[in-house]
Amino acid sequence: MVSRFERFTYAISEINRYWHKIASYEMGKYGLKGPFAMYLTVLYRYPEGVTSVQLGELCDKNKADVSRAVAVLEEKGLIMREAKNNSLYRAKIHLTAEGKNAAEHVQRAAALAVEKGGDGLTEERREIFYEGLELIAANLKSASRDGLDTKK
Repeated sequence: MVSRFERFTYAISEINRYWHKIASYEMGKYGLKGPFAMYLTVLYRYPEGVTSVQLGELCDKNKADVSRAVAVLEEKGLIMREAKNNSLYRAKIHLTAEGKNAAEHVQRAAALAVEKGGDGLTEERREIFYEGLELIAANLKSASRDGLDTKK
């Protein structure tokens, strides 16, 4: 019999793997890799712009990852930085018109992926699933921060 741990980790791993495959395919159309999808969708949600620090927090990425991503997105013409007091560090990052198109494309692909992934789920089951998943994520975040007492 497969344990709950194996069942859970396998399912989460499969969801993650297939989403990354879809994201990589869609981002490849812009000469980018899959992880850039998150940056574009987050920036799309904040048309007033965000700083690199805020982008890192919103995407749960470290400063180095964000810095590399911002440089690539800027080079591709998908974002622009609005320097504040001649400082790019505190600059607000905005999507360009091309960046907005790319972000909208990614959002459509993500919506289709979520729809396909949820085929066969009623709205009630979907809500229960997301509530459970969010609770598991919060509990594991707490456990990773506080450690586990494996002596119990």
